[in-house]
Amino acid sequence: MALVTGGGTGIGRGIANSLARAGADVVIASRKPENLEAAKRELAQHGTRIRTLPTNVREAETVRHTVEAVVADLGRLDILVNNAAGNFYAPSATLSENAWKAVVETDLNGTFFTSQAVYPVMKQQRGGRIISISMTLHYRGWPMMAHATAAKAGIDALTRTLALEWASDGIRVNAIAPGPIPTEGVRKAFTPTPGAPDIFTEEHARDTIPAGRWGDPNDIGEMVTYLASPAGDWITGAIFVVDGGSWLKGP
Repeated sequence: MALVTGGGTGIGRGIANSLARAGADVVIASRKPENLEAAKRELAQHGTRIRTLPTNVREAETVRHTVEAVVADLGRLDILVNNAAGNFYAPSATLSENAWKAVVETDLNGTFFTSQAVYPVMKQQRGGRIISISMTLHYRGWPMMAHATAAKAGIDALTRTLALEWASDGIRVNAIAPGPIPTEGVRKAFTPTPGAPDIFTEEHARDTIPAGRWGDPNDIGEMVTYLASPAGDWITGAIFVVDGGSWLKGP
Protein backbone atom coordinates (compact mmCIF):
# COMPACT_ATOMS: atom_id res chain seq x y z
CA MET A 1 0.00 0.00 0.00
CA ALA A 2 1.49 3.32 -1.12
CA LEU A 3 0.77 6.96 -0.26
CA VAL A 4 1.98 9.51 -2.83
CA THR A 5 1.80 13.18 -1.85
CA GLY A 6 1.33 15.61 -4.72
CA GLY A 7 0.13 12.59 -6.67
CA GLY A 8 -2.52 14.29 -8.75
CA THR A 9 -0.26 15.77 -11.44
CA GLY A 10 3.20 15.70 -12.98
CA ILE A 11 5.91 13.51 -11.49
CA GLY A 12 3.70 12.44 -8.60
CA ARG A 13 1.07 11.16 -10.98
CA GLY A 14 3.72 9.26 -12.92
CA ILE A 15 4.98 7.71 -9.69
CA ALA A 16 1.48 6.69 -8.63
CA ASN A 17 0.88 5.20 -12.07
CA SER A 18 4.09 3.13 -11.94
CA LEU A 19 3.28 1.80 -8.47
CA ALA A 20 -0.27 0.86 -9.45
CA ARG A 21 1.00 -0.81 -12.61
CA ALA A 22 3.33 -2.88 -10.44
CA GLY A 23 0.35 -4.04 -8.37
CA ALA A 24 0.28 -1.63 -5.45
CA ASP A 25 -2.83 -0.14 -3.92
CA VAL A 26 -2.27 3.62 -4.07
CA VAL A 27 -3.57 6.66 -2.21
CA ILE A 28 -2.88 9.93 -4.01
CA ALA A 29 -2.93 13.04 -1.86
CA SER A 30 -3.02 16.62 -3.10
CA ARG A 31 -3.74 20.10 -1.80
CA LYS A 32 -5.92 20.64 -4.89
CA PRO A 33 -8.90 18.25 -4.95
CA GLU A 34 -9.62 19.11 -8.59
CA ASN A 35 -6.46 17.24 -9.62
CA LEU A 36 -7.40 14.00 -7.91
CA GLU A 37 -10.37 12.58 -9.79
CA ALA A 38 -8.74 12.57 -13.24
CA ALA A 39 -5.68 10.88 -11.76
CA LYS A 40 -7.87 8.31 -10.03
CA ARG A 41 -9.57 7.39 -13.29
CA GLU A 42 -6.20 6.91 -14.98
CA LEU A 43 -4.82 4.72 -12.19
CA ALA A 44 -7.97 2.60 -11.96
CA GLN A 45 -7.08 0.89 -15.26
CA HIS A 46 -4.44 -1.16 -13.44
CA GLY A 47 -7.02 -2.95 -11.31
CA THR A 48 -5.65 -2.10 -7.86
CA ARG A 49 -7.41 -0.13 -5.13
CA ILE A 50 -7.05 3.62 -5.70
CA ARG A 51 -8.03 6.25 -3.15
CA THR A 52 -7.77 10.06 -3.11
CA LEU A 53 -7.36 12.39 -0.15
CA PRO A 54 -7.17 16.21 -0.14
CA THR A 55 -4.13 16.97 2.04
CA ASN A 56 -1.97 19.96 2.90
CA VAL A 57 1.45 18.59 3.86
CA ARG A 58 2.40 21.91 5.46
CA GLU A 59 0.03 21.10 8.35
CA ALA A 60 1.34 18.37 10.66
CA GLU A 61 -2.07 17.60 12.18
CA THR A 62 -3.69 17.30 8.74
CA VAL A 63 -0.96 14.90 7.68
CA ARG A 64 -1.49 12.73 10.77
CA HIS A 65 -5.21 12.54 10.00
CA THR A 66 -4.42 11.57 6.40
CA VAL A 67 -2.19 8.70 7.51
CA GLU A 68 -4.81 7.54 10.01
CA ALA A 69 -7.45 7.57 7.27
CA VAL A 70 -5.23 5.53 4.94
CA VAL A 71 -4.58 2.85 7.54
CA ALA A 72 -8.23 2.74 8.63
CA ASP A 73 -9.33 2.25 5.01
CA LEU A 74 -6.67 -0.04 3.60
CA GLY A 75 -5.24 -1.70 6.70
CA ARG A 76 -1.57 -0.79 6.37
CA LEU A 77 0.92 1.62 4.78
CA ASP A 78 4.05 0.15 3.22
CA ILE A 79 5.34 2.92 0.96
CA LEU A 80 5.44 6.70 1.39
CA VAL A 81 6.51 8.91 -1.50
CA ASN A 82 7.16 12.51 -0.43
CA ASN A 83 6.59 14.27 -3.73
CA ALA A 84 4.51 17.37 -2.88
CA ALA A 85 6.54 20.49 -3.73
CA GLY A 86 6.42 24.09 -4.84
CA ASN A 87 8.86 26.12 -6.92
CA PHE A 88 9.21 29.41 -8.77
CA TYR A 89 11.92 31.88 -9.73
CA ALA A 90 12.48 34.76 -7.29
CA PRO A 91 15.56 36.94 -6.66
CA SER A 92 17.00 36.18 -3.22
CA ALA A 93 17.41 39.86 -2.32
CA THR A 94 13.67 40.51 -2.66
CA LEU A 95 12.28 37.09 -1.76
CA SER A 96 9.38 37.70 0.62
CA GLU A 97 8.85 35.86 3.88
CA ASN A 98 5.67 34.28 2.52
CA ALA A 99 7.39 33.17 -0.69
CA TRP A 100 10.20 31.55 1.30
CA LYS A 101 7.72 29.80 3.60
CA ALA A 102 5.53 28.62 0.72
CA VAL A 103 8.34 26.50 -0.71
CA VAL A 104 10.29 25.49 2.41
CA GLU A 105 7.16 24.54 4.35
CA THR A 106 5.82 22.45 1.46
CA ASP A 107 9.06 20.77 0.39
CA LEU A 108 11.03 20.33 3.60
CA ASN A 109 8.46 20.61 6.39
CA GLY A 110 5.97 18.53 4.42
CA THR A 111 8.53 15.78 3.89
CA PHE A 112 9.34 15.69 7.60
CA PHE A 113 5.74 15.86 8.82
CA THR A 114 4.62 13.06 6.53
CA SER A 115 7.62 10.85 7.29
CA GLN A 116 7.09 11.39 11.00
CA ALA A 117 3.39 10.54 10.68
CA VAL A 118 4.02 7.20 8.94
CA TYR A 119 6.83 6.15 11.30
CA PRO A 120 4.71 4.55 14.03
CA VAL A 121 2.68 2.66 11.43
CA MET A 122 5.76 1.29 9.68
CA LYS A 123 7.48 0.54 12.99
CA GLN A 124 4.52 -1.54 14.12
CA GLN A 125 4.56 -3.37 10.78
CA ARG A 126 8.31 -3.96 11.20
CA GLY A 127 9.14 -2.30 7.93
CA GLY A 128 8.37 0.19 5.20
CA ARG A 129 9.85 2.39 2.51
CA ILE A 130 10.05 6.18 2.53
CA ILE A 131 11.14 7.75 -0.77
CA SER A 132 11.44 11.53 -1.07
CA ILE A 133 11.76 13.58 -4.24
CA SER A 134 14.75 15.93 -4.19
CA MET A 135 16.50 17.77 -7.07
CA THR A 136 19.99 18.42 -8.46
CA LEU A 137 19.97 22.23 -8.57
CA HIS A 138 21.55 22.59 -5.11
CA TYR A 139 24.59 20.55 -6.12
CA ARG A 140 26.14 23.66 -7.67
CA GLY A 141 23.66 26.42 -6.72
CA TRP A 142 20.96 27.92 -8.92
CA PRO A 143 20.26 31.67 -9.06
CA MET A 144 16.76 32.77 -8.00
CA MET A 145 16.00 29.36 -6.49
CA ALA A 146 17.31 29.92 -2.93
CA HIS A 147 14.08 28.70 -1.31
CA ALA A 148 13.88 25.51 -3.39
CA THR A 149 17.58 24.63 -3.28
CA ALA A 150 17.71 25.12 0.50
CA ALA A 151 14.61 22.98 1.00
CA LYS A 152 15.82 20.16 -1.24
CA ALA A 153 19.28 20.16 0.36
CA GLY A 154 17.43 19.78 3.65
CA ILE A 155 15.54 16.80 2.25
CA ASP A 156 18.84 15.12 1.34
CA ALA A 157 20.16 15.62 4.89
CA LEU A 158 16.87 14.49 6.40
CA THR A 159 16.92 11.36 4.24
CA ARG A 160 20.32 10.31 5.57
CA THR A 161 19.41 11.08 9.17
CA LEU A 162 16.11 9.21 9.16
CA ALA A 163 17.76 6.29 7.36
CA LEU A 164 20.13 5.88 10.32
CA GLU A 165 17.52 6.46 13.01
CA TRP A 166 14.92 4.09 11.58
CA ALA A 167 16.99 1.33 10.01
CA SER A 168 16.60 -0.96 13.03
CA ASP A 169 12.81 -0.70 12.62
CA GLY A 170 13.07 -2.13 9.10
CA ILE A 171 12.33 1.23 7.47
CA ARG A 172 14.38 2.15 4.42
CA VAL A 173 14.64 5.87 3.65
CA ASN A 174 15.96 7.09 0.29
CA ALA A 175 15.55 10.01 -2.10
CA ILE A 176 15.50 10.54 -5.85
CA ALA A 177 16.85 13.69 -7.52
CA PRO A 178 15.11 14.07 -10.89
CA GLY A 179 16.62 15.96 -13.77
CA PRO A 180 14.68 18.15 -16.25
CA ILE A 181 11.21 16.72 -16.82
CA PRO A 182 8.96 19.21 -18.66
CA THR A 183 5.72 18.72 -16.76
CA GLU A 184 3.25 21.58 -16.70
CA GLY A 185 4.50 22.64 -13.27
CA VAL A 186 8.15 22.60 -14.34
CA ARG A 187 7.41 24.60 -17.48
CA LYS A 188 5.66 27.20 -15.35
CA ALA A 189 8.41 27.37 -12.72
CA PHE A 190 11.28 27.56 -15.20
CA THR A 191 9.79 30.16 -17.52
CA PRO A 192 10.26 33.28 -15.39
CA THR A 193 9.34 35.77 -18.11
CA PRO A 194 5.98 35.54 -19.91
CA GLY A 195 6.52 35.11 -23.62
CA ALA A 196 10.11 33.87 -23.19
CA PRO A 197 11.35 31.31 -25.76
CA ASP A 198 10.49 27.70 -25.04
CA ILE A 199 13.59 25.98 -23.65
CA PHE A 200 11.93 22.57 -23.60
CA THR A 201 12.61 21.68 -27.20
CA GLU A 202 14.00 18.36 -28.43
CA GLU A 203 16.99 20.19 -29.91
CA HIS A 204 17.82 21.76 -26.54
CA ALA A 205 17.58 18.34 -24.87
CA ARG A 206 20.02 16.86 -27.36
CA ASP A 207 22.43 19.74 -26.76
CA THR A 208 22.30 19.77 -22.96
CA ILE A 209 21.47 16.25 -21.73
CA PRO A 210 24.02 13.49 -22.36
CA ALA A 211 21.25 10.89 -22.68
CA GLY A 212 19.79 13.05 -25.46
CA ARG A 213 16.22 13.49 -24.28
CA TRP A 214 14.01 15.09 -21.64
CA GLY A 215 12.95 12.98 -18.71
CA ASP A 216 9.47 11.59 -18.26
CA PRO A 217 7.49 11.10 -15.01
CA ASN A 218 7.66 7.37 -15.72
CA ASP A 219 11.48 7.51 -15.40
CA ILE A 220 11.06 8.60 -11.80
CA GLY A 221 8.15 6.25 -11.20
CA GLU A 222 10.21 3.24 -12.24
CA MET A 223 13.01 4.22 -9.86
CA VAL A 224 10.52 4.61 -7.02
CA THR A 225 9.06 1.21 -7.84
CA TYR A 226 12.53 -0.36 -7.77
CA LEU A 227 13.33 1.13 -4.35
CA ALA A 228 9.93 -0.01 -3.05
CA SER A 229 10.51 -3.57 -4.29
CA PRO A 230 12.35 -6.38 -2.46
CA ALA A 231 15.45 -5.37 -4.46
CA GLY A 232 15.62 -2.18 -2.38
CA ASP A 233 15.82 -3.87 1.01
CA TRP A 234 19.57 -3.24 1.46
CA ILE A 235 19.45 0.33 0.17
CA THR A 236 18.97 3.15 2.66
CA GLY A 237 20.21 6.71 3.08
CA ALA A 238 20.94 7.06 -0.64
CA ILE A 239 20.06 9.90 -3.03
CA PHE A 240 19.69 8.62 -6.58
CA VAL A 241 20.22 11.10 -9.42
CA VAL A 242 17.90 10.26 -12.33
CA ASP A 243 18.62 12.95 -14.91
CA GLY A 244 20.20 11.48 -18.03
CA GLY A 245 23.57 12.87 -16.90
CA SER A 246 22.45 16.49 -17.21
CA TRP A 247 23.85 17.89 -13.95
CA LEU A 248 27.28 16.45 -14.71
CA LYS A 249 27.39 18.31 -18.00
CA GLY A 250 26.49 21.64 -16.41
CA PRO A 251 23.80 24.25 -17.01
